[in-house]
Amino acid sequence: MAPAGAPVAAGSLAPGLYLVATPIGNAADISLRALDILARAEVLAAEDTRRTRKLMQIHGIALGERPIVSYHDQNGPARRPQIMGWLAEGRSVAYCSDAGTPLVADPGYRLAEAALAAGHGLTAVPGASAVLAALSVSGLPSDRFLFAGFLPPKAGARRAALAELAAVPATLVFYESPRRLGAALAEMAEVLGARPAAVARELTKLHEEVVRGALPDLAARYAAADPRGEIVVVIGPPDRAAQAAEAALSLDGALAEAMAHASLKDAVKQTAERLGLPRKQVYARALELGRED
Repeated sequence: MAPAGAPVAAGSLAPGLYLVATPIGNAADISLRALDILARAEVLAAEDTRRTRKLMQIHGIALGERPIVSYHDQNGPARRPQIMGWLAEGRSVAYCSDAGTPLVADPGYRLAEAALAAGHGLTAVPGASAVLAALSVSGLPSDRFLFAGFLPPKAGARRAALAELAAVPATLVFYESPRRLGAALAEMAEVLGARPAAVARELTKLHEEVVRGALPDLAARYAAADPRGEIVVVIGPPDRAAQAAEAALSLDGALAEAMAHASLKDAVKQTAERLGLPRKQVYARALELGRED
């Protein structure tokens, strides 16, 4: 097998799996390299073969006699052995997700994992990404962000997932279903507070829309709305000053509760263990509260 990055003869590709990013809406948002890979790969695999065929037709790429197979969440376990067989024969296989970059909220992860485990080459052909596009136009901090994919569909599990992410010191990015958007935004406002946020819909498409505002305002806007298309929700990071103030209030309350029925030493010990804080920090705050009293 040729090493990664090795030159290949015209009209052929080095054996291995190629993860090809495709447009998230506008068909022009595809790289020249991606078109070259789609034209030269010996086998094509796609989350939706119809969309990949249409993309190739738009850009004048003939499929010819090359095999093209579907690979998605439902048929992945059954389809993987076939694709792995082609890789074992030394063929080049290009995999495309429905839209955007493969492996980002996409079934291609298991295929890439299997290819690496078997010692095959794995090559990224980067391009469009709904996550990065939404982050770019959100107007929110982009130096640090966490992509959390789709939240659970049920309200209780969704709140629990949001609670786990509440303290993450980064901008949060989610995919969301149009029919669940109103309920999800309401719970985001409830759990995360009035953070700045953006709802990006149909990015790069004819009806692209980006609505920015505080989470409660966005929740009210979409409470009775019937949005269509692909949606990405971007939420700003927590306010550090507010977090510090909230933490101080929690510490003060826990100390007051413990000191009501225990000595200073025992109250400090109990509070430090309860909140997971250094005992020295808790003791210093206890002395401050004592002086204030």
